[in-house]
Amino acid sequence: MDGEPVETVIIDSKQSQLNRVEQQLSLAIETGDPLLSRVPRIRVSYDGASYTDLDLPHRAFDGHIRAGNLNGQPVTDSPEYRAVRDASPANARALLETSPASLVFGSWDSTRRSHQGRYRSALVGEIIGVLADQSENARVSPKRGGARVDPVAMSVQLTGKDFEAILAGQESELSPKTVEEIRKTAAKAKNKPVSASHLGLGGIPPSLDALGVVACRRIIRSHVLSFSALRQLRFGATAEGDVACRALLAAFALNGLARSDAELSLRANCDLVELAPATVTLDERHGQHKELASLTIAEADALLEQAIDEATQKAGVRWDGQVLEVVGNPIVLGGAVDEAED
Repeated sequence: MDGEPVETVIIDSKQSQLNRVEQQLSLAIETGDPLLSRVPRIRVSYDGASYTDLDLPHRAFDGHIRAGNLNGQPVTDSPEYRAVRDASPANARALLETSPASLVFGSWDSTRRSHQGRYRSALVGEIIGVLADQSENARVSPKRGGARVDPVAMSVQLTGKDFEAILAGQESELSPKTVEEIRKTAAKAKNKPVSASHLGLGGIPPSLDALGVVACRRIIRSHVLSFSALRQLRFGATAEGDVACRALLAAFALNGLARSDAELSLRANCDLVELAPATVTLDERHGQHKELASLTIAEADALLEQAIDEATQKAGVRWDGQVLEVVGNPIVLGGAVDEAED
């Protein structure tokens, strides 16, 4: 800060900040916003509850989706979902028209045997605090806690038989190492329920517990939308069409950011008050910068609507609110418990 190194703490991590953006987009869709309802998405439905790729931690490649059924067959065998998994940065059209959230917020098909989809998050952000006391005695250990929240349950406990049943529906798509780990876990479990984390189910609680309360002299919330990350993606269109598709993803990200920035609710005893309007800087080439006005929600909506129209006209993109409906595996729901993993 001001050219000097300072001791800081992370108040809200990258994962948490992205989750807050996704929550606002999901809420707008849930309440029937006519524009956001046009966003394609994947929805997993259990008895009495449903979750979309904006809610699930691994987005399009989440364990709840992979364990489910689509049109009466395992999701991993369905042509619609296989197209999503077979997408790549060289042609990400299937993801753009099924789960654009996976391209904007990042996703990794980590359990797949081969051709794993890896998409870095084009939008990142965090909130940091500059400690009020900068003396040696006030320093905290440089630990950074991380967490994964599963909206269905923080822990899914399955028996060996249940493990084998879920594995049977997707074994051909899993890496040999993952299959081996699942089989070992199933053999150990037998009739005693154990954690199904190897299947990508359940949450991971924060690992940082030594730090409770800190005093900060300055708190900074920042986000970065990387146009460079978006330029790595192609969509099977003309050069002009690919540009329109990238602009659509950028507008989608900015819309979520505008909605998220309108709310400063973090957690108990951690409500923030803005000291000044947000600043927006466009990093140009050769060290040049351009200052821009921050978007209101209404302006972000107008931008997204225009971007949808442009991508439709120039690349034939379909954003009509299509939903890939997945029936959740009842075995997973039966093993859900509220307590977190150890």
